[in-house]
Amino acid sequence: MHIRHYALLGCLIGAVQAADIAIIVHPQAGVDKLSRDEIVQLFLGKSSSFPNGKLVTPVELRDGPLREEFSTRILNKSVTAVRANRARMQFTGKAIAPKELANSTEVKGFVATNPNSIGYIEKSEVDSSVRVVASY
Repeated sequence: MHIRHYALLGCLIGAVQAADIAIIVHPQAGVDKLSRDEIVQLFLGKSSSFPNGKLVTPVELRDGPLREEFSTRILNKSVTAVRANRARMQFTGKAIAPKELANSTEVKGFVATNPNSIGYIEKSEVDSSVRVVASY
């Protein structure tokens, strides 16, 4: 009896795999790779430029599972904690929150047409219109 329970649990865990997240920029942004710390700094508003000095506009998903996964896996914070942190930084004038878009197609389209932007999408959605600078 217990063996069947473990088998079922194993199937459920396998079905709930984390998505592969691709951090993307415009192909001509002048950035080939970003560290996790650089990504965190950009999305939490602690930095406003790429390592090459170009100002950057972060874009992200308004909500949903990928937004939650990005926040917890990459930023090491809940979505609620990220929003609270940004609200504090905006109130003090230290940062501007990333632009929020409805879905990955919009994020990819924005990054593909704005050379100084950064976003994240599922790795399976990457094409030649954007450059992957990190994946998790």
